[in-house]
Amino acid sequence: MQKVCFCILQNLLLCACCTIFTTILRRGRQMKRYGKFIWSLSVAVAIAVVALAILYRGFYGNCVGQSSILYIYDTTSYAALRADLAQRIGNGAAFDIYARRIKLASSYKHGRYELQRGMSVIRVARMLKFGEQSPVRFVINQARTVEQLAGRMAAQIEADSAAVAAAMYDKSLRKELGFGKDSIMAMFVPNTYEIYWTTSPDDLLRRLHREYNRFWHGRRDEALTRTGLSRTEVMTLASIVYEETKQRDEMPKIAGVYINRLRRGIALQSCPTVKFAMRRFDLQRVLNEHLRYESPYNTYRRRGLPPGPICIPSIAAIDAVLAYEKSDYLFFCARPEFDGRHNFARTLGEHMANSRKYSAELERRNIK
Repeated sequence: MQKVCFCILQNLLLCACCTIFTTILRRGRQMKRYGKFIWSLSVAVAIAVVALAILYRGFYGNCVGQSSILYIYDTTSYAALRADLAQRIGNGAAFDIYARRIKLASSYKHGRYELQRGMSVIRVARMLKFGEQSPVRFVINQARTVEQLAGRMAAQIEADSAAVAAAMYDKSLRKELGFGKDSIMAMFVPNTYEIYWTTSPDDLLRRLHREYNRFWHGRRDEALTRTGLSRTEVMTLASIVYEETKQRDEMPKIAGVYINRLRRGIALQSCPTVKFAMRRFDLQRVLNEHLRYESPYNTYRRRGLPPGPICIPSIAAIDAVLAYEKSDYLFFCARPEFDGRHNFARTLGEHMANSRKYSAELERRNIK
């Protein structure tokens, strides 16, 4: 509205100037006695038009020469904000005039703002006053522990990793969301979401829980019946499958092996669960001494699924469990070619033969 009024006033003054000068040219002799008055009036109008044009440029002209992201924390003072803006925008005097008019110093909102090339002083000031933030593309990807996930989440929002981890460990919030201490990692589906940088950890978890329900609703919930597992159990098994292989075409077959073992009451005996239990994610070779490590996550010592996921699995791994391949395989072992693929076996004898070949290659490569 202000911009419209400015334009109307400027156009009216321009029209007035044109009319006055046209009249002078047509009736020069008749207006001779009024010459000084008309001249003075014309000069005054011209000055007013120029002044308005300058003001218009100052308030509505381009003050942002280069696009950038402005972060305002809840602890950021107005003086610090103004100093930061001084490096990003032009027409500082016009900005200060307008900022005082709208009382920006006492009403600016903290958040993440995109200063776009070509923005005016008024656009920038009003954006900060009314908290017109730009959303961030928030990415959930693979992580193994709550602390690791909290750190990656905190890097994308205002809250720090300690605050995010505290929310994930909060009993009342976990109860609200329907997860326990060990199963909370099953709630996170790897994807990209749009959120505001100022979103609190609690609200962020509630939002991700809604996305989790959206992900499962429909065909995936229907597919659960085939597996005989719950959502959390599928996420847990998918995390093991994902840690065993990154070969998408092998995932359903490996999931089928584990389903077979679960149904027959055979221990899963998954090496990645041992690494998770020991927090030895860099372990290249799992030895017998590692297999004896006492933990509910060690599937060599405990039957059934571990208490929760050992990582955030990929969507491909989740869908592989839901669409697991039916077979009579009970074992699999990494191939000695070290190509990321596996040899599958129906009997312990076949499996031991495959295992000896792989172990021999580990020795040959001096992998300890």
